[in-house]
Amino acid sequence: MDREQEELQFLGFSGILKESFNIIFSWRKIFSQITLSLILPLSFIFLAHIQISQYLFMNILDDQDALNYTRPGTPGYAKLSDILTSEWIVFLLFKVAYFTFLLIFSLLSTSAVVYTIACIYTAKEITFKKVMSVVPKVWKRLFVTFLWSFSIVVVYNIITGLFLFLPVAFLGLSSLGVAILVVLFILYLAGLVYISLVWNLASVVSVLEDVYGIKAMKKSKALIKGKMGVAVAMFLLLTLCLIGIKMLFEIGVVFAWSSPVIRIGIGILCFLLLFKVFLFGLVAETVIYFVCKSYHHENIDKSSSLIISRFILGSTFLSRLRISNWSSFMYKLNLFFFIQ
Repeated sequence: MDREQEELQFLGFSGILKESFNIIFSWRKIFSQITLSLILPLSFIFLAHIQISQYLFMNILDDQDALNYTRPGTPGYAKLSDILTSEWIVFLLFKVAYFTFLLIFSLLSTSAVVYTIACIYTAKEITFKKVMSVVPKVWKRLFVTFLWSFSIVVVYNIITGLFLFLPVAFLGLSSLGVAILVVLFILYLAGLVYISLVWNLASVVSVLEDVYGIKAMKKSKALIKGKMGVAVAMFLLLTLCLIGIKMLFEIGVVFAWSSPVIRIGIGILCFLLLFKVFLFGLVAETVIYFVCKSYHHENIDKSSSLIISRFILGSTFLSRLRISNWSSFMYKLNLFFFIQ
């Protein structure tokens, strides 16, 4: 990359957008290979999950409705109960399989993209074969960071859920109670966004530095200081894009009554948009990491990068993704999002 690392600290929101696009287009061949092998399957899994989940859940609702109008103790009631039990088992197993594959491809995609950009910024030779040889070596570090991040999100939601319940429990739905609930909910969302930002950056830290897990999150928290506004703006942009694509897919494909041709066309459009957003999100996330490093004057030596050298020697690794995110998109949005 011809941009000096000292200049990265001055990049704002538009500068990071431009830098991310420049990286993707300047190295379009290797990013196309990464997209075809990892990000396209990730995008397909995400959209297919929406369609299949809706189909399975609607069958459950229909059978539950039929069960409600069936007299207990009859053969028909017993048969419907057995069918419902089987459908719930299939639904839950499908969810487990979905989150497993989503997590795997998320970690692998992140590994590939982060390692690639690290090589670009440190002027190291990079090939698709080298990237794919590194990817399997890094997922364990990322997985540990994911477990810590996800656990923090779960605990955060439990604690804030209790606080959100208190105004309703003591004040009911009075004007004061609703006002307090709204304020607490806004604070909850702000906290959730902050945790997601730290989570995202911690994933990159886990790949490029000698820490992972809770230590990576602490390092991420320190790095993001001074660039919080830019990180929040980028997170909100990517989140809105993901939500928009998801809504378009649900309205135009999942719940649509239009012709199959139109539904297939909208599905393909959502698929194309989604993998572009995933790729751009991973690139932008890594660029933000280097911007934060430059801002805190923690430049990486292009001639003797510790992490890159380790990869070349085959002793460690580089990589990561989010939700965004879907994890968090889901909790990332929160997993991601993850959660997604």
